[in-house]
Amino acid sequence: MNFIEELRWKGMIHDMMPGTEDVLNKGMVSGYIGFDPTADSLHIGNLVQIVLLMNFQRCGHKPIALVGGATGMVGDPSGKSEERNLLNEEILNHNVACVKKQLEKFLDFDCGPNSAEMVNNYDWFKGMSFLDFIRDTGKHISVNYMMAKIL
Repeated sequence: MNFIEELRWKGMIHDMMPGTEDVLNKGMVSGYIGFDPTADSLHIGNLVQIVLLMNFQRCGHKPIALVGGATGMVGDPSGKSEERNLLNEEILNHNVACVKKQLEKFLDFDCGPNSAEMVNNYDWFKGMSFLDFIRDTGKHISVNYMMAKIL
């Protein structure tokens, strides 16, 4: 099954980078979609993304479900009038486990080379301190640029 043809048939493609279909037809490719673990259950708004990952896997590709455990601890910077609750590590770990249990009903996490994987961005952010961040990353962003983003 061709992933792009499947998406075209479903009316899910509006535009794509040139060469994308060629890359996908050459062999297995990894692709990810992010999920928010600020609740212990996924919701109907996640269904399209889950089905997309299912079809991606059925076409021989490797789906990766990225849960935002670190970003879930930060709160919601989307500009909404209310900030979402800041969750501690214990609650986020519980939510991540619940999300994986739900995803296992749709994705195959044990089928060989294209087994689905679930990764948590907390795993690579937990050891980073504020000083590490401003030393390694912050030096590439001017104060004027940062101020423009918050004003």
